This record gives sequence, C-alpha cells and structure tokens, in this order.
Amino acid sequence: MMSKPLVGVQDYEREARWRLPKTALDYYQSGALDEVTLKENKEAMDRWYIRPRFMRDVSKRSLATTLLGHKVAVPFGVAPTAMQRMAHPDGEVATARAAGRIGAPFTLSTISTFSLEEVAMRAPNTLRLFQLYIYKDRELTASLVRRAEAAGFSALVLTVDAPYFGIRRADVRNQFTLPPHLRMANFQSDEAASNHLHTSDGGSGINEYVASLFDPTLTWEDVAWLKSITKLPLVLKGILTREDAILGVEAGAAAIWVSNHGARQVDGVAPTVNSLRFPHPLFPDGGPSRGGGGSE
Repeated sequence: MMSKPLVGVQDYEREARWRLPKTALDYYQSGALDEVTLKENKEAMDRWYIRPRFMRDVSKRSLATTLLGHKVAVPFGVAPTAMQRMAHPDGEVATARAAGRIGAPFTLSTISTFSLEEVAMRAPNTLRLFQLYIYKDRELTASLVRRAEAAGFSALVLTVDAPYFGIRRADVRNQFTLPPHLRMANFQSDEAASNHLHTSDGGSGINEYVASLFDPTLTWEDVAWLKSITKLPLVLKGILTREDAILGVEAGAAAIWVSNHGARQVDGVAPTVNSLRFPHPLFPDGGPSRGGGGSE
C-alpha cells in the first residue's frame, strides 16, 4: 500500500516524530524552560488575519522582491538551523538546494554539519547567507568570515541573542550530544570548536559547547570590529526592541532580523511577530490590541 502524500506542515511534523531519533527530534522542536514563548510564537501568528480585497485583476501575479539588493522569487527564506544531518544525510545541502529551486534565500548555520564550502559547491544557484557567532578566539571568527567571502556567500548574519544558550530542558534530560559519525563541518576535526559537541558532562552538550567557546562579552563595538574585517553586508539577527534596532543600524547593520530565536533562548519574551508592532497614522499608539490581528 502506498503511503499518503505529505501535503502540509502538520503532515511533516507527524512524519518527523515517527522517523527521527528522540534526541534529535527534541533538539529541533524544543524551546527554553517552560516553553511559554514557544507556544505563544504560534498562537500569535494565528491571531493575524487576512483582509481580502476583491475585484482586482489577478491574471498576472508575482511574489518577487529584493533582499539586500538581490532579486528573490518569494518574500521568505530559510533561517539558520544547526546540525541538519541528524535528520537526513543530505542535511544543509538539501535544504539549500530546495531553497534555490523556488528562488528563496538560504542562511547556513555556523554549527552546520556540512561546511560552507560544500554547501556553496552543491547549491551554486542559491542566494546564500552565512550565520555567524563570534567566538572567544577572534581569529577563528575572522577565518570563517574570509571563507564565507571566498565561497560566494552574499551576507553575514550575526546572531546577537546568544551570549549563552537558553536552558532547553529536553536537551538536558537527553544529555544531548552530536552523534559520533557527525561533526561541526565548518571547523577542522582537531579543533575544539568541532569536538566539544560529542561530549556531555551530564547536561546539554550544546550548552557546554557554547559556554566554552562563545564570547559572552560582546558589545556594539564588536559589530564595528566585524564590519571592519569584511565587505559583506551585515545582518543582525535576534533583535526584539526598537531601541536595539536603532543601535544596530547606527553600528552599521545593513538589515535587522527580528527574532526570538524560535523561543529557544529566553522564555517569557514576546512572540516574534508581536515585536513587529509599528506606528501607523491610524494607530498612533502602535496598533490595535493583540487580538485584533490587524497591524502587528
């Protein structure tokens, strides 16, 4: 008997729960602490409503737009997601190629399981951005920037909301580590940045990795440093307030990526979509209440 086709996000979620090892599944789907914000992320989106306008000529339609000066076929893209080969052997390469096939941008995680060179070689027609963490070892960070430039990535996406990783209880319970047949492919196999995720001291291996290697002292001055070593446009990912958006632009960011890290960093922050509330002539106080679903 043929299996039923997967025709929507919920179908894929059900299939993933059946196919994926528990450790990988829990890593992909969990949020921080009590997962209040994780739940709110979805519910806040559900409170947005379509206001249809009819009797328009829709015989010719296009979703095309531009991103950082590049033409894209759709106004959405793929966010950086770590360690995709835990789910499938083709991992980040398959995701990048799929994005390119529909003309969407793709962002590669620093802690991916294919190297940025491999992704560039095997998805040459995809608009590729490289997500970056700043490590305590600045030369290691600078080398990633140089490699992204050489591999033809179009922008750097600096994650600003992860000086430490959030407490994800599922990872702690599972004592999450990267399966031994995989590694952090953007680093040499003998580097600490590649090896730390294979071990756990009894908690979450990803949190131990971050605590040992990521720099928690970052300030806006480090954004200026990053801009000084690259000609690529810089996107700041993880901004949730107007104040930080302004500071980011003043620091030289080409774009602001509003995000609460998929509710995986701080539980209790606003849903990402609610952080996009903006002043409007009809709503000088920033828009109607959350339940209105109109201008958020």
